[in-house]
Amino acid sequence: MLPKPLRGVIPPMVTPLLDNRTLDLKGLERLVEHILDGKVHGLFLLGTTGEAPNLSYDLRHELVRRVCKQVNGRVPVLVGITDTVFTESMRLAESAARAGAEALVAAPPYYFTPGQPELVEYYTHLASSLPLPLFLYNMPSHTKVMIDPYTVRTLAENDNIAGLKDSSANIVYFNTVRHLLRDRVDFSVLMGPEEALGEVVLMGGHGGVCGGANLFPALFVETYDAAVAGDTARVRALQERIMKVGGALYGVGRHVSSFLKGVKCSLDLMGICGDFMAEPFSRFREEERSIIRSRLLALGANVVKE
Repeated sequence: MLPKPLRGVIPPMVTPLLDNRTLDLKGLERLVEHILDGKVHGLFLLGTTGEAPNLSYDLRHELVRRVCKQVNGRVPVLVGITDTVFTESMRLAESAARAGAEALVAAPPYYFTPGQPELVEYYTHLASSLPLPLFLYNMPSHTKVMIDPYTVRTLAENDNIAGLKDSSANIVYFNTVRHLLRDRVDFSVLMGPEEALGEVVLMGGHGGVCGGANLFPALFVETYDAAVAGDTARVRALQERIMKVGGALYGVGRHVSSFLKGVKCSLDLMGICGDFMAEPFSRFREEERSIIRSRLLALGANVVKE
């Protein structure tokens, strides 16, 4: 059963690929075990870090089936169903439920920009039709629309909406939502950007969906645990380590895709999974790869490949 509220570190897992049509199956198995070894509290498939919009529907369904089978109930699996097509969101949701997922995650449909009343209608229809609990996903940089805090409050009245993942990187927005929902002890408010993990948990947030936990899951779990314990000195020290990871690995390239490329290149160098990127992106070339390798070594990571 899905904990209510869901708490902790729920990594948005990358999608290991051999090419545009093929999962890296051995890499996928290693990655899942690597993340779970860090004692995380869940897995989030098919989010931004998972390159979901760039994957074929067949790949999305296969990924969910394989990961749910491997995880086998050890932690809750959350599945992203964001799409511009309502029926495709429903089809993936039903497939995820059959596979054994615990919850679903949906950002607003992109391309056409919905207004707040339209978002309320859309999410109400979606949540009421789904076979599993739904987490709202606030990702304005990619969807062109912010889910207003009062829209979140309205939607939280739906029994099948279990929480919010906020990737706005706006701490005022996050705290406004948290304040509006202070009486809803069953509703989870999770932070996307990992740079704020310790702070938001100390402030009463429920945890983080941290991309860097693909690489160093135990670091993020330690930060979360220290924040829950109110150990501010420990949180400060661990959060500095998280900032060093981001500063070293996420800004090597020149484009928005640099974060994804940095994480996948690092995972490849660590011998966990390959670094193929779904088009239109491509993996780092040798120059950037060499930089990532030297920085991983400086971070103390176990680098096994050139």
